[in-house]
Amino acid sequence: MATVDDYVSRIEGTCGAESDVIVVFKYEKKDEAISNILKKATLKNKIAGIIFELTFQGQSFRVYSTGKAIFRGVKNKQELNELLVALLL
Repeated sequence: MATVDDYVSRIEGTCGAESDVIVVFKYEKKDEAISNILKKATLKNKIAGIIFELTFQGQSFRVYSTGKAIFRGVKNKQELNELLVALLL
């Protein structure tokens, strides 16, 4: 069974009310990760086909076709992990 670690290369930034967290997907899995996210999240805006503004379970975030996702206002690492599990698996 796949895990979040199969998709995520690294996580940058700190969790907190006003901070952004950058999730970088593994190069070989980025297309699959983006596809899974787009299937589950609600698309709010698409910019030039490379930036997707999305919402999922009340959380707004952006996904870039380069394999990065920026989550805004994630409270803690557990919340981020639960969000990633729901989006990727």
